Amino acid sequence: MAHLRCDVYSAVLGMSTSLEVILPDEGRLKDTPVIYLLHGLSDNCTGWCRYTAVERYARSRGAAVIMPEVQRSFYMDMAMGLDYFTYVQHELPQICGRMFGLTARREKNFIMGLSMGGYGALKCALANPRQYAGCAAFSAVTEVEKRAAGTEGKMRREFQAILGPKLTVPPEASLRALLEKRKTSQLPRFFLTCGEQDALYPENCRFAEALENKGAAISFTHWPGDHSWDLWDRSVELAMGAFLEK
Repeated sequence: MAHLRCDVYSAVLGMSTSLEVILPDEGRLKDTPVIYLLHGLSDNCTGWCRYTAVERYARSRGAAVIMPEVQRSFYMDMAMGLDYFTYVQHELPQICGRMFGLTARREKNFIMGLSMGGYGALKCALANPRQYAGCAAFSAVTEVEKRAAGTEGKMRREFQAILGPKLTVPPEASLRALLEKRKTSQLPRFFLTCGEQDALYPENCRFAEALENKGAAISFTHWPGDHSWDLWDRSVELAMGAFLEK
């Protein structure tokens, strides 16, 4: 496998930004499955490679993995900041196609993430379900409305920068609103995990139920655990196995 740290210029962000990239060293890249793997609130693009065996899991599946950097933006086009959602959803795949020759075909593209990145992955998949064959979310923030409303101090100021002073979550940033808009036939496959001692476990259960009620193809796996890399390491291996069986 090739493991690259890239600094690329984003026209959407108006600045250079970083990527971690894992590429297989066999086969044609245009035929390679592509996983966009999103980091959490307190991490950056290096987190997945530092704390999990994601490169080894990608090797066994012959997959390319793209890990972008979005700071603490919650994968949104910020009210008082940068357009990180547009970057990840639209510009990043174009950059990866141009630089690495990776395919944009739906059946070869998957998006995954943990915590804030789990929200980002679900948002991307629901905003444009024809872009991805599968979406995996680990310990995801699925009720961003409650998360924003319940914040204080520094975190509240951060959410005001993201959402505006009134902390209003627009329909295009609400997972429930996005899910309601979609036809069941449009949806990709979903793979959710969460630790049963995680504070986010109840909302993950509720969102998994909403997906099931919509008729989506969903697997929700949970076991004893909290908001930790041990769980996310196991989760990303399970998700790759579910989506990329050879």
